[in-house]
Parts: sequence; C-alpha cells; structure tokens
Amino acid sequence: MSDALSEAKSVFTSLRVALAVSGVLSLIVGILLLVWPAKSAGVLTWILALFLLVAGLTSIAIGIFSGKGGGWARVGYIALGLLYIVASVVAFANIATTTAVLAVIVVIFIGVSWIVDGIVSLTLLGQAASKGWTIAFAVISIIAGVVVLFSPLYAALVIWWILGITLVVVGIIQIIRAITLGKEEKTITNDIRTELG
Repeated sequence: MSDALSEAKSVFTSLRVALAVSGVLSLIVGILLLVWPAKSAGVLTWILALFLLVAGLTSIAIGIFSGKGGGWARVGYIALGLLYIVASVVAFANIATTTAVLAVIVVIFIGVSWIVDGIVSLTLLGQAASKGWTIAFAVISIIAGVVVLFSPLYAALVIWWILGITLVVVGIIQIIRAITLGKEEKTITNDIRTELG
C-alpha cells in the first residue's frame, strides 16, 4: 500500500473516530440534561466546586513556594487561594442552593447582555445596511432580556432544555457524519488506488 493511500486512510480514520466520540458524548450529555436537568446541573456545580478547590490549593502553593514575586504578590496568591477554598466549601456544603444561585446569576447575565446588545444595535442603526432587520433584532433582544430578568429560574430551565436539545441534535449529526465519512473514505481511497495504477 502506498504512502498516499495509507495517509488518506489514517486521516479518515482519525476524523471518523473524533466525530463518533464527540457525537456520542454530545448525545449522552444532551440526554442527561433533558432527562435529569436538576441532577446534571448539580453535577456541573460539583465539578465547578472541585475546580475551585484545586485552584485554591494551587494558588496557596504558588504563594508559599514561589520564589518569584514580592511579598505582596505571594500574600495575594494565598488570599486568592483561601477565597477559592471558602467558595468551594460553601458550594460543596449545599450543591442544590449553589446550583440555583449559579443558574440565576448566569441567566441574569444573559438577560442583561441581550438588553445591552439590543441597545447597542439601536445606537448603530445609522450604520446598518438593513434598518428593518436591525430594529427587529434590537426590539426582540431587549424584550427577551427583560423577560429573562423577570423570570430567571424559568429562563434557566428553558435555556437548559435548549442546551440539551442542541447537544442531542449535534450528537446525532456527528454520529451520522462519522458513518457517512466511511463511504467518502472508500471513494477517495479507490480514486487514489486508480491513480497509482
């Protein structure tokens, strides 16, 4: 088998495996988000709390053992590490409450960003190629932002469902793409064989 043929097969195999693995993972995570929204959000909060713990310990270690930086930098690292650890302990102490608080904070951020995005679009109306679409986008963005701010928990649930559905759809598409890539591989490797004679 020639180098070109084996290289083509290797590239296609790598692509197929990557698409299949990411597709299966997306599908599994999407299904988990849809079937167990509260538990999956809790797992995400648990992972975040674990990350805070590791980041805190790392910051403290840098503050204690780092020879670089002055005394204030080292004190800053230690203080930041302690803050991370306290946040981690608080999160681990009550995962459900932390999950709800994080969901509300994220959704409020999304709502405010939609409102700001709509306002910015209106301020740039004079430069817009399509004023009608720009006004429509701005109005919808501002209204969506206000709705999200007035019902953040409901909005968090809806956004969680949209995320889950999106992951399921993307996972299915990636799995199908991995399967169809096998047919393309056969066509291209046959073309390479034909060219090589």
